[in-house]
Amino acid sequence: MPEYAGDLYVDKQDQLEKIEAICLPDEVIRAVFDLKGRGTGFLGITDKRIVYYDKEFMKSKKAMVSIPFSRISAVASEDSKGFFISKGFFVSDTLAITITGEGVKAFEFRGGDKAHLAHMMIMEHLL
Repeated sequence: MPEYAGDLYVDKQDQLEKIEAICLPDEVIRAVFDLKGRGTGFLGITDKRIVYYDKEFMKSKKAMVSIPFSRISAVASEDSKGFFISKGFFVSDTLAITITGEGVKAFEFRGGDKAHLAHMMIMEHLL
């Protein structure tokens, strides 16, 4: 059974349950974000990886895709239509993650605040 961080963020319970089903016994779930866009349904962040539900995996299949933090080389927040948060960081609802050997994968969140929270959680593991 996976553990939960004290500050667990979840948009939808059924998405959390899908992440729980694939977690390792000692893995801690930090957040599950509902996403916009036709290709990706949601993004989960644990203490070991990010997990996303890809509705267009290999063009015609649906899959849960796991990316260990060790394979993430950069995280970017688009600034063209974002807003400033209290610390002056410009953030939008789109977060791009560079995956070593695969390229860039973009995730469109339901609000810049959620994209910023995901950015912060991922960066905690990269720095």
